[in-house]
Amino acid sequence: MADRPATIRAVTEPRPLTYADAGVDIDAKMGAISRAKDAIRATFTKGVVGDVGGFGGLFRPDFGGMSDPLLVASTDGVGTKVKVAIVAGIHGTVGQDLVNHCVNDILVQGASPLFFLDYIATGKMRPEVVGEVLEGIAKACRESGCALLGGETAEMPGMYAAGDYDLAGTIVGAVDRPRLLDGSRVSEGDLLIGLPSSGLHTNGYSLARKIFFEEMGLTPQSVVAELGGVSIASALLAVHRSYLSPVLPLVENSLLSSMAHITGGGFPDNLPRVLPPGLDAVVHPGAWSWPPLFRFLQEKGRIAPAEMLRVFNCGIGMVLIVPPARGLEVKTRLDASGEDWKQIGRVQKGERQVRFV
Repeated sequence: MADRPATIRAVTEPRPLTYADAGVDIDAKMGAISRAKDAIRATFTKGVVGDVGGFGGLFRPDFGGMSDPLLVASTDGVGTKVKVAIVAGIHGTVGQDLVNHCVNDILVQGASPLFFLDYIATGKMRPEVVGEVLEGIAKACRESGCALLGGETAEMPGMYAAGDYDLAGTIVGAVDRPRLLDGSRVSEGDLLIGLPSSGLHTNGYSLARKIFFEEMGLTPQSVVAELGGVSIASALLAVHRSYLSPVLPLVENSLLSSMAHITGGGFPDNLPRVLPPGLDAVVHPGAWSWPPLFRFLQEKGRIAPAEMLRVFNCGIGMVLIVPPARGLEVKTRLDASGEDWKQIGRVQKGERQVRFV
């Protein structure tokens, strides 16, 4: 038998892999940052040295007028409020939430903000979404006189489900030590003055989402009459307000003993953080009207009052602790700034706890 010619097969080399094949699109990341560059530059204060894009942000602080300057730093996120933003397709407000939450956290120690750093992580980079978040961050920074000095945008496929992202932020501010509010000035008889929140702020969203979306089967677009005829998305995504404008002048004029930002843990966990040993914060929950959103959540979720006051701010986002001799001046200044303040209690002898009366 004659030999048959050997079959010749073409050998195809595998295509070289790229980072995009692994799910990371560097061009998309750079596109998101490029979209927000103008908004970021608009936050630059006179202390900023350099431009967008450096490996580290440079800042030259001006401590003129301070006898003993202290830096105050804080890091936080916005929790599962991000999930509401994702399903609603509204991404600019959570960026503002992030900055305002951090501004309030250092404000309670008497500090004004200097600069802010953000971190955004996602499974799949969508420049339009990340750009919208960054623009919200920049907007809130501008309103607070805080430079958006730098940040990180990370694409991590496999870490996050499709469409998901998370964000966190770090703020650095300054306070003159004589104006530092650390709770040491709080005394028996001090007034508790509550300033209104703009909604849930950035806490309690896991429970709120469970009630609205799981228990009631609603969607972010559902309109609820009891909430004033607005959609659930509008109610839940109301921006966490900043208290910098009405409160910082009170600090600068040495009118406060201390203050507490009512965030995770509500009144029971946050007020004791600024109480010296031997004193309680006695709070009267009936001293203010709970906004409809909180009443609705309490009713539909069958939530006990004590649980409401620990999970949610229930309409009071900041509590000022004021010496009685300064009470009238503080209230007058708050009136002039348009604040709908409420006197919600007093400081009394106790065991560094919150008592509801």
